[in-house]
Amino acid sequence: MLLEAMYHRPKQNWAYAYDGQTIHLRVRSKRNDVTRVEAIVGDKYAWNQTIISVDMRLLSSDERFDYWETSVKPPFRRLRYAFRFHSGEETIIMTEKEFTRELPDNPNTFFDFPFINPVDVFEPPAWVKDAVFYQIFPERFANGKPSLDPDTVEPWGGKPTPSNFFGGDLQGVIDHLDHLSGLGINAIYFTPLFEATTNHKYDTQDYLKVDPQFGSNEKLKELVDACHKRGIRVLLDAVFNHSGRTFAPFVDAQKNGQKSKYADWFHVREWPLQVVDGVPSYDTFAFEPLMPKLNTENPEVKAYLFEVARYWIEEIGIDGWRLDVANEVDHQFWREFRQVVKSVNPEAYILGEIWHDSMTWLQGDQFDAVMNYPFTNAVLDFFAYGTINASTFAHAIGTQLAAYPQQVTEAAFNLLDSHDTPRLLTICEDNVDKLKLAALFQFTYPGTPCVYYGDEVGMNGGGDPDCRKCMVWEEEDQDRELLRFYQDTIGLRHNHEALRSTELAFTYAGQEDGLLAYERRSDGERIIIALNAREGAATLALSLPSAVTADALPLDIPFRGFAAAAEAAADAASTVAIEEAAVVVEAASKASSVPASLSSSKWTVLHSNVGAIAKGSELKTGEDAQLQLKLDGYGFVVLKQK
Repeated sequence: MLLEAMYHRPKQNWAYAYDGQTIHLRVRSKRNDVTRVEAIVGDKYAWNQTIISVDMRLLSSDERFDYWETSVKPPFRRLRYAFRFHSGEETIIMTEKEFTRELPDNPNTFFDFPFINPVDVFEPPAWVKDAVFYQIFPERFANGKPSLDPDTVEPWGGKPTPSNFFGGDLQGVIDHLDHLSGLGINAIYFTPLFEATTNHKYDTQDYLKVDPQFGSNEKLKELVDACHKRGIRVLLDAVFNHSGRTFAPFVDAQKNGQKSKYADWFHVREWPLQVVDGVPSYDTFAFEPLMPKLNTENPEVKAYLFEVARYWIEEIGIDGWRLDVANEVDHQFWREFRQVVKSVNPEAYILGEIWHDSMTWLQGDQFDAVMNYPFTNAVLDFFAYGTINASTFAHAIGTQLAAYPQQVTEAAFNLLDSHDTPRLLTICEDNVDKLKLAALFQFTYPGTPCVYYGDEVGMNGGGDPDCRKCMVWEEEDQDRELLRFYQDTIGLRHNHEALRSTELAFTYAGQEDGLLAYERRSDGERIIIALNAREGAATLALSLPSAVTADALPLDIPFRGFAAAAEAAADAASTVAIEEAAVVVEAASKASSVPASLSSSKWTVLHSNVGAIAKGSELKTGEDAQLQLKLDGYGFVVLKQK
């Protein structure tokens, strides 16, 4: 066994409290190097009375590593533990101190999870994992009140530029809520609504005022109330990294220089405020002079922005914040921001815009989730660009599943395009079939999916500003068949809990082709998604046992009592007690699971674009549990075991 590949740390995604009683443990080994892993666990103050050995399951794999996981409920909310790896006849034990062949006589060198303090348990809002978001760029969604249009407004549907306006507003959104409800949307993410000079509104002028081109604070309240009546949550975009150049404190700093009472609201390297050779003398977003960076360490700045965060939740009723350029703001600001937001509404969703690994922000003291661009990149590379095969894609997803605690995966914001990227259809080279497969994976993956406005009716567009076209409302110009696909696929997610769970396992991932199959499970429900992400037809042979191991449930660690343990200790050493406990747990594990069976099984077709496999039909495996699926190019089938 390659010891250098084995890794664990007693925090973050490797050891964490999932809830007030449950601890998840994970450990890493070289891919295909280990056949079995046990976690040796117990209470550090009652070791002999609690020690057991628990088999770990293979959570996921990538190109280099296997990731193992188990879930336990310690009797006194604390845990000491080590790992035992098996490969053939060889075993090795990993403690915090060392690798050893023999189990130590006491657990002092083991890893330690000191205590599950309730305040430390990371609990994102429960509603998020059942949400399907829809992103709206307000200026381009619908013009519901032309009297609000700016003087320079252009006819709806024209070519977007970085600076033109088409008159989208809040009334337009209200007018089209039937479209969102019919699509299956139950959450909206708006890009900025606050008063600003640009069409995108990321240069905030007044954080406490809806831009008059969109309506008023009262109109937003009307919209939020109308959404809530339909079961739709509302998320606003907070631009707290930087303001706009017309933000009153920055205007004052421009006018009065170092004498301004707002001088310390910004990061100024040199006075006066100016731009020399394209570089502002003050910190900005990128090098954009219109967007001066706020000093979020300044107490007055914090007080102002925290009041903004509170106001829109408390007075208008929004359900959370999406935080722009979140990784450029200091961590302490976000910690205090979370406390403010959660004090007003504990179920508010805090979503950070971060494009890379985000573990630092996702430990329960800052964000509930981030925009999951690593997921985006993997999906696009496989389904849209075709630059990786199914095996490499499965490895990338395996890395994702192991990278964060389970509750982070449940609340992750999974998008395929946005106002910052080319549209999904354009990325797919206007191939609707490719788009459907990418969206199908998105809607059958853990976390909360987000649709960028217009994708569901076939809108395309390159990078900014072309991705910010006006929404197409004329039915004759919409792809109505694609709209039905989105409605059916979103409905499938809403109707089947397995598609919203975190249980995902790849049952086939081709190394030389685009054939992929994966299983989703929850509470006995078992669903298989099989697809062909390439142009040519292909046959996929799947092995589908009629019964499989039961869903992973937390194991209660027993407390055997001090008297019984004292008697046992008199007869045997701790090592022997651990070995005996392992036998007990293994037997209990077998009793609580269903052995895999190779007999035939029946499957109902929930969703399909393969002509020979109709929705609602029934497929049956052979007695050897094999199922042959003939998939057209870009074909897919979603099956549920009967």
